[in-house]
Amino acid sequence: MAKIQDAISELEHTFGDKLSQTQSIRDLHGQNETYFAAMPPDAVFFPETSEDVAAAVKICAKHGCPIVPWGVGTSLEGHALAVKGGVTFSFQNMASVIEILPQDLSVRVQPGVTREVLNQELRATGLFFPIDPGANATIGGMAATRASGTTAVRYGTMRENILAMTVVMADGCIIKTGTRAKKSSAGYDLNHLLIGSEGTLGIITELTLKLHGQPEAIGAAICAFPSVERAVNTTIQCIQMGIPVARMELVDAISMKCINAYSKTDYPEEPHLFMEFHGTKASVTEQSQMVETIAQELGGNGFQWTTKPEERTQLWSARHTAYWAIKAHWPERQGMSTDVCVPISQLAEAIAAAQKDVAAHGLPGPIVGHVGDGNYHVLLLSDPNQPSELQVAKDIAARMAEHALQLGGTITGEHGIGMGKMALLESEYGPSVQTMSAIKRALDPQNILNPGKIIRIN
Repeated sequence: MAKIQDAISELEHTFGDKLSQTQSIRDLHGQNETYFAAMPPDAVFFPETSEDVAAAVKICAKHGCPIVPWGVGTSLEGHALAVKGGVTFSFQNMASVIEILPQDLSVRVQPGVTREVLNQELRATGLFFPIDPGANATIGGMAATRASGTTAVRYGTMRENILAMTVVMADGCIIKTGTRAKKSSAGYDLNHLLIGSEGTLGIITELTLKLHGQPEAIGAAICAFPSVERAVNTTIQCIQMGIPVARMELVDAISMKCINAYSKTDYPEEPHLFMEFHGTKASVTEQSQMVETIAQELGGNGFQWTTKPEERTQLWSARHTAYWAIKAHWPERQGMSTDVCVPISQLAEAIAAAQKDVAAHGLPGPIVGHVGDGNYHVLLLSDPNQPSELQVAKDIAARMAEHALQLGGTITGEHGIGMGKMALLESEYGPSVQTMSAIKRALDPQNILNPGKIIRIN
């Protein structure tokens, strides 16, 4: 505690009102989107430049004070909680689009800019940044968790869309990873090492991102199915046939019931696929017709598609509000969202097993998923007054993860490890976790960067 307070005193002397110890500010940065208890930091620092971050890290390193990077706190595995106390670095004042480079299809941004603000800034250029995890997350947070989302089936994840970064390391040194060039074979791939490291190896202070041209035409479609298995098999056939869908989202029957109540819609209370197609007018039409044919052969009904922007927005609003619709349906319950990802050929088996497990234990567990790339989510809802129910939810999530591993998949497709899946990471990687530990110790020997996340360091 004394070391933390020494660091805070020096930070306050150096940075003045860029550091806050106000209880309300600390409490705000101790919250999370899921079931973890509040864990506020001892202080919150609001840097404005990479140099601010570097100077503050040097002070914290001198005193052995923990540092927790913070975007907007939308992560789902407790990534941004101050497990060991210390100082949270909040990037709300580093939220600028630095430079748009349309001829290179790239853009330089600070980590605190959100994906929605970025795309608003890009609107006049005819370009866009495609990664959409649902929440209006910051670009720095999305890089730190290797986020993906609804468009990953076509555009990839954050890993494929970051060209370069500026990163402050645990000793306060500022390094650059990558360049604006499309490829490189120069040295170790520090870019991909740091993407997805959840703030445990370095603090991202600038990013150069790939951009994509706005498609000439966008089509959106929806189709109901008599079972999740039929919907998933439609997905599998579309992917295996190479149809270049931009989004392919599963929403199960329970979720559709919640959406109807929340959004005042009247969709059949059956599993649905929500889809989007990007390209020329002709290719969008062709893709839609091919998917409609496959869906009908597998029992899909009521296939609708449109290229009108207002109708597309209305259709997709149902998918985007699914989380809030489910929460509104069970307002007295707390949600635990968990995800896994499996090879596309194993998706139907994985979801069927998850449905069976959830049903056997009596908890609400609606399923939605980015099924075009084998990634699905279960929102397990437990009574906060019954701690045993939360343990049941955790056990279901653990079995989902273990089954995903048996099917050749991974314990998380996009949520990351944080605090919640540390033990499961050891199940997935075994002795390889020791290699990760060696990297962590080499780059952060004092374990001050987001301690208590991803891997266990004694």
